[in-house]
Amino acid sequence: QVQLVESGGGKVQPGGSLRLSCALSGVTFDYHARGWFRQAPGKEREGISCINRSDGSTWYANSVKGRFTISRDVSRNTVYLQMNDLSVEDTGVYYCAADPDLYCEGESLSQGDFHSWGQGTQVTVSS
Repeated sequence: QVQLVESGGGKVQPGGSLRLSCALSGVTFDYHARGWFRQAPGKEREGISCINRSDGSTWYANSVKGRFTISRDVSRNTVYLQMNDLSVEDTGVYYCAADPDLYCEGESLSQGDFHSWGQGTQVTVSS
C-alpha cells in the first residue's frame, strides 16, 4: 500500500535550519504532486509548499516564501523541505502529502486535494 514517511523533525533555536524528508513507497512511479502541510498548536492545518513532477514548478505559502525550499529526487520517490531562518511561529507538526494527478497552483493548497498522507513529524523552534 501507499506509504509516506517523514523524517528530519526536531528542536532548533530561532534562526536555525532543518531539513525534512518524505519518502513515498508502495507505488510504481512517484506521484505528480508532493506537498507539505503543517499544523501549529490550536490552529488548522495549512498547506505551505508543493512541487509538481511534470515541470518541477513549486508553490509556497506567503508565510514561508523566501525561507523554505522544496525539492525532490524522483529516482528515490523522496521530497525534501529545507527550512531556514526558522521562527517560533514555525513550530508545529509537519505532514507530507502526495497525489498522483494534482497540479499545485493557485492561492492555497487544500487538504482534500491530496490522496496520501504521512504521519507527521514535530518541529519545535524555541530558545
